[in-house]
This record gives sequence, C-alpha cells and structure tokens, in this order.
Amino acid sequence: MTRKLFGTDGIRGKANVEPMTAQTALRVAMAAGRHFTRGEHRHLAVIGKDTRLSNYMLEPAMQSGFISMGMDVVLVGPMPTPAVAMLTRSLRADVGVMISASHNLYEDNGIKLFGPDGYKLSDAVEEKIEAMTENGLGDHLATSNRLGRARRLEDAPGRYIEFVKHTFPRGLSLEGLKVVVDCAHGAAYKVAPQVLHELGAAIVPIAVDPDGTNINKDCGATSPAAMCAQVIAQGADLGIALDGDADRVIVADEKGAILDGDQVMALVARTWHARQQLTGGGVVATVMSNLGFERYLEGIGLELVRTQVGDRYVLEHMRKHGYNVGGEQSGHIILSEYATTGDGLIAALQVLAARVEGGVPLSEIGRAFTPYPQILRNVSVNGGAPLDNDRVKRAIADAAASLGDDGRVLIRPSGTEPVIRVMAEGRDEAKVGAVVDTIVGAIEQAGAAA
Repeated sequence: MTRKLFGTDGIRGKANVEPMTAQTALRVAMAAGRHFTRGEHRHLAVIGKDTRLSNYMLEPAMQSGFISMGMDVVLVGPMPTPAVAMLTRSLRADVGVMISASHNLYEDNGIKLFGPDGYKLSDAVEEKIEAMTENGLGDHLATSNRLGRARRLEDAPGRYIEFVKHTFPRGLSLEGLKVVVDCAHGAAYKVAPQVLHELGAAIVPIAVDPDGTNINKDCGATSPAAMCAQVIAQGADLGIALDGDADRVIVADEKGAILDGDQVMALVARTWHARQQLTGGGVVATVMSNLGFERYLEGIGLELVRTQVGDRYVLEHMRKHGYNVGGEQSGHIILSEYATTGDGLIAALQVLAARVEGGVPLSEIGRAFTPYPQILRNVSVNGGAPLDNDRVKRAIADAAASLGDDGRVLIRPSGTEPVIRVMAEGRDEAKVGAVVDTIVGAIEQAGAAA
C-alpha cells in the first residue's frame, strides 16, 4: 500500500494540521491499541512526550484512544525517546508512544510507536495500523465495563537515570571533568544533567528552560554553535548537544571542534574493538556516512556496512547480523548492548568513558579520521521521472567513473519533499563540486524538458 501517514521515522507534520491533529492522534492510538490487543491480560500503553506546546493537545488525544480500546495508560511526561522504549519493555507494556518531532522546531510534531519489545515498528506493522486508522475499527471499541484507566509514573525519570548510569563502565568516574550539556530545551532537560552530575562531572547545563516554543531553537544537536562556544568560554573538557527527544548527540572537544555521528561511532568502535566488546566485525551506518569513516575502519580491520537512510533500518541490520554499534552521521547512535533505539545520552557516556580511559584531551583521540569532502544539493522536481532520463543516467555514471575508488556518488529522491538529493564525496573537493554541478544540471534540464 502507499503510505500516507508513516514516514521513515513515524508520523510527522505541522502541529494541528493533518496528520498532526487531535483527531488523527486519537485514531492512531485506537488502531495501535487494536493491533496490540492480544490475549486476555490487562493491556498497557506507555506515552511519553517532549516539551513542545502541541503535546498538551496530542497526549490526551492518544490517551483517550487507548482507553477507548480497553487499554490502561501510563503517562511518563517529558522523557527522551529511548526512555520510552526502555520503559515499554520494563513495564511489560503492549505498546509505547513517543510524541515528538525530534530535532524540528516547536511548530511540528510527530508520533513514534514501539512494540512490546521496545523496538520501533516494522514497515509491515505500520501499514496495518495505518490501514485501520483510515478504515475504522468497526465494533472493536471496548464495552463500558472494559474501558482502560490512566495514571502517571512519578518515578519515570529516576528509572531512566539509573538505567543510563549502568551503561557507564564500572570503576570509572567523571570526577575532575567539566562538561557542557545542551538539552535543546527538550525531553532530556532534567535527566541528562542529573546523569552527568551523579557520575561525578562538573556540569554546565544550557537550553534547559523549555517554554513550549523554544525546543531546538538555536540550540541542540542541529545547532551546536552555542554549546561549542560555552565549551571554550567555560574551559570545559568537552560538550554534548542532544536534540529535542535526545535520541541523537553531537559532541565537541575541548577546543570546540565538532565530532559528528561518524566520528562518535569511530571512537566507540575503536574503543570497544580494543576491549573485545565489539560484535559483528564492524559498524552499521547509512549511505550518508562519510567515505573517510569507511576507509578508517578498513584500516583497523573492521568493515562499514551501509543501509538506507533511517536509524530503524540500521537497527534492523544490526539485529539480523549481530552488530552492536551502528548509527547515522546526524548523531543517532545505536548501542544495542544497552538500548533498542538511538540514545544520545548513552552514546555520550561512551565518549566520556573513552576520554577518561585515555587520560588525554578529546581533541587527541576524538577525530579518528579526516572526513572526505562531501557535497549535498537538493534539486526541486515537479513530477516526472528525471532519474530515468538517459542523459541523467550518463551523467551519474560518468561522475562515478571520474571519482573512482577515491569517491562515490549517491542520488536519491526524498521521501518527504519533492526533491532529488544529489551527494558526492571524494579526496578532491574541486572534482566533487564539479561532479555535483554536472549531475544537478542534467536533472534540472530533464525536469524542464518533461
């Protein structure tokens, strides 16, 4: 079926505009409740959220949807996405929900669903829920004596804090380290500083005053400049920037230099490989990860396996083939020994552990490789199929040939916008730029001729 609601990471849209309305949230909860109602036990849904204003609308709508299907509901309040995944498993719930638009600004919102195992849903399950959302549920509403009840889990933050702390290597401490932590005015604004404090760090918290409209605004993983500036101003040992739902992280060393997701994965992979903790013989990442990262792993006897864009596709490959480190260049880092989804705070703790064990500044160990120059451009398209055009195909083939083994070309239509994404990377930045210009020009001409 053609998916109208679910994208690469749940449902996403402008708040109070379809599909992110109370009505659709209610129907999605009802459909998910129906799908996960199996057996005669008392069924349970866990609902978490970030700090954006529209969650006052969407949370009660989803609560009502589950209750109408006979499910009890546990509300955990503002909590990171990985905390909701963890609590779904810990509470033996049937389904978990995170209401968040991740790194987007407050005007947007989204719905992420987790199964009873704490993992994001497969495409097949999402399609079933979407079909029920569109077609209705017939006579499956609970009878009046079987309606669910709702309660708040007051100790949810404490449960997650203890869970995260236990992922930090036993015997290590953050005593003596000063850490800037940027919480993006988002879901981790309480728990992230508390975790670091309890592990011994001196913390400089920023973006920890959410007002419903400032989430991710000039802060967080997608805008780490403020974090980097504070690292330098405060003389900190490193900085951590989470996004609005804390499932991704960007790190800065003591000089304010950024370590993106590729660099974090490289550092974790090298550290775990040395400890004989790494499984699978390498790392799983997406087609967007830098070629320099791939070459670095090859140099230390590891491989980089690529999947399509989307952290759940990374995780699917990890689970199927036995890898325990994976993620995305954007900062979604999945450490499957500890979590069922990307967890920015757990990933940050692994960087901190490497810093403590190494005993040297992060600038000396954090940048494992020099990234290849990478250029990405979006080409607007108005219908048609320009990638089927013979001239475009030749341009792409010629570009790949000209870059050879020292580069690569990636062309993919966006799943959310009417654009084609053109990416190339290689050792020679001028050549990479020329390659991108040629392909973009061919696509634009093909589109104009259509």
